[in-house]
Amino acid sequence: MQHYIIYRRVSTKEQGRSGLGLDAQDRDISIFLERFSPVPYGLLGTYTDILSGADSDRPELAKALDLARKTGATLLVSKLDRLSRKVSVVAALMEDKRVTFRVAQMPNADNFQLHIYAALAEQEREFISARTKAALAEAKARGIKLGGLRDKTMKRNEVVKANAAARAEKVAGLIVPLREAGKPLRKIAEHLNNAGVATARGGQWQASQVKRVLDRLASSAH
Repeated sequence: MQHYIIYRRVSTKEQGRSGLGLDAQDRDISIFLERFSPVPYGLLGTYTDILSGADSDRPELAKALDLARKTGATLLVSKLDRLSRKVSVVAALMEDKRVTFRVAQMPNADNFQLHIYAALAEQEREFISARTKAALAEAKARGIKLGGLRDKTMKRNEVVKANAAARAEKVAGLIVPLREAGKPLRKIAEHLNNAGVATARGGQWQASQVKRVLDRLASSAH
């Protein structure tokens, strides 16, 4: 019998956010167990970290991993970043011969694919951070003071614009070739969802979101 240990992680800010909350993680895990897991299967336990501090401070994950090493059960998470947002941590778990884990949203991905996805996700976060800092620096250079209520709104708008542009550029390599091949927006959205690529808010792609990305890429090219 296949045994699983479920691990969930959410920050205090993420609890109510679509695609990142505990309910969303439970839904993804249930879909995996119902459609992709060998049967019969058993659950040895569920561990949940609710964090407001550093990513490395995850006591419940430590307990889940300890149980996995002792029993040989598979650690099951909804998304790869629920384990860690650091590719080094994901890589270390892959090298641990006593630990196996599966990602519900990427049910057919092997370790090589998961490693590549973790690396790309980390690069994306670094790029967005750099792009945000650059946008704020440009705003400051134009004389925008970042302080009062109105200034905070302007600062937030600059950040939103920078993050949206960064996200568009990161997924351009997937979306543009499909569009140039004549794929409709709906099919492109399905491809992104099947590949485990989440939207900026961690949700599923829709045709309208694909169109917004293409429009943003087109406007930035001019």
